[in-house]
Amino acid sequence: MNEDHAPRQRWLGLMAKAPAGRVASLLDEAMTRPAFTWLRAPEVGSTMVRARAGATGGPFNLGEVTVTRCALTLATGEVGHAYIQGRSKADAEAVAVVDALMQTSKAATLQAQVLDLLDAEQTAKRNARAAKAAATKVDFFTMVRGED
Repeated sequence: MNEDHAPRQRWLGLMAKAPAGRVASLLDEAMTRPAFTWLRAPEVGSTMVRARAGATGGPFNLGEVTVTRCALTLATGEVGHAYIQGRSKADAEAVAVVDALMQTSKAATLQAQVLDLLDAEQTAKRNARAAKAAATKVDFFTMVRGED
């Protein structure tokens, strides 16, 4: 069975990049959290981050980063997973709840009230950073002298 995982990867990526506490606050504003049972309670660990010199060179181990992961299942059977940077077990729980709820009939509500807001915030932050960098751009040009 070949399923398209791109939408799920996108919403998990949005939530993983969200500021601390943001997913939980948006989720709590959108709805009451459903009952769930833990498949894997939130646990803190670390993972190796790999990089490439100049984005094209050979990969090397840059260092370790702290991550929190968990998995849960809703009473209706949907499973939610979370891997987030940092040590916040509450944030990991919120991400896993949203992941599970995105597989239910509440997906449209969560898309509008959580994921679209996160996407807009991250786009605005990216655009502000790009504008700040563009303000420091220097245009070099060569003047042609009429001697040749």
